[in-house]
Amino acid sequence: MTIGGLAGLIAAVAFFIIAICAAVLLIKLSKTVDEVNKNINSISQDITVISKQAEDILASSNSLVKDVNEKINTLDPVYQAAADVGQSVSDLNNATQNLAKKFQNRNKKSFMEKAAGAGFRMFKK
Repeated sequence: MTIGGLAGLIAAVAFFIIAICAAVLLIKLSKTVDEVNKNINSISQDITVISKQAEDILASSNSLVKDVNEKINTLDPVYQAAADVGQSVSDLNNATQNLAKKFQNRNKKSFMEKAAGAGFRMFKK
């Protein structure tokens, strides 16, 4: 065997080793890609289930919000009536205070007039 033949044989063995390493690498890469595809399919199925559940939750939430809004609208007149009663009580309280002040002023005037009349009588005697 000549040096050229030996170099060719070494090159062939090196190429064979590189080819085997590349084949092993490609097989491992193929397995990894298969696993990734399985995981993507699993995630896709999970997302489908989650999105369906989310739709159901949103539908329930919308129904609950609608129900709460209807009940709040039902209670609005009650709160308005309570506010009206409160205003009426406040007005009645103000009117009572004004009436009490008028009586106090009237009693003071009448007391002053009586006192002034009694004092005048004392000086007449």
